[in-house]
Order: sequence, then structure tokens, then C-alpha cells
Amino acid sequence: MTELTLAAAQIIVATALDHCRAGNFQPMSIVVLDARGALKAAASEDGTSLKRADIARGKAFGALSLGVGSRSLFKRAKEQAFFIAAASHVADGALVPVPGGVLIRDQAGALIGAVGISGDTSDNDEAAALAGIAAAGLKGDPGAD
Repeated sequence: MTELTLAAAQIIVATALDHCRAGNFQPMSIVVLDARGALKAAASEDGTSLKRADIARGKAFGALSLGVGSRSLFKRAKEQAFFIAAASHVADGALVPVPGGVLIRDQAGALIGAVGISGDTSDNDEAAALAGIAAAGLKGDPGAD
């Protein structure tokens, strides 16, 4: 299994922000966590709202906690709201079940971390995360509808 390096995390952040600026997205916050859920890299653009980084972390942490991208958590929240509420409680509230939390996998498919992005639409957040992960030579797993 490959470890998520600081260099890879920094590439993810920089490329995701470049993707956001190219798309003229709203100001963004990005959080990259390693497989343990520890912070590896983060950035918030000028103009983001006060809790935007916390939301980004919640997307990444929720994906890691349940082992699926937050797009899958979004689907599950619609189908099993009580389960997601309970899981959020167990995760001390740090679970945001909307797209934009993407698992990071190495080339062999092993889970090595997660990215959470918040600031624009959930679909745009997810697209920026996937762009950053791909630029680092890794595989993004956003979950499924």
C-alpha cells in the first residue's frame, strides 16, 4: 500500500484550486486527510465563509469513516436518514453527506486518504477533488448515486 505523501496532498490542493479558478467557482476550502483521518494539507481561499473548511473536513472525514465517497453517503441519507444521523453522531458530528468528499486510492486500489471540498455546488466541489487527485497520479473514488 502506498502512503499519501505531503507532496501528493499539496498537488491535490493546488490543482483543485486551479480547477476552481478555471471554472470561476465560488471561493473554496479544501481539506486532505490521510487514511487515519489526520490532516495532511488544507487551504481556504479568500472570501470563504467561516465554517467552509469544517464542511470540507466533514465531507472527507465522513467518506473515510464509512469507507465510501460522499456521493454514496448522499444517496444513503435520502434513503436511510436515521442511519446517517446516527453515523454523524458517532463521528462527533463530523460527517457531511453530500458530494465533494472523495476517497483517495493508490494505483492498486488501496485506500490512502480522502479529500473534502466545499464552496460551490456539490458537483463542482467533487469535480475539483477528482482533478486534484488525478494530477497527483492517484485514483479518486467519489461514490455512486
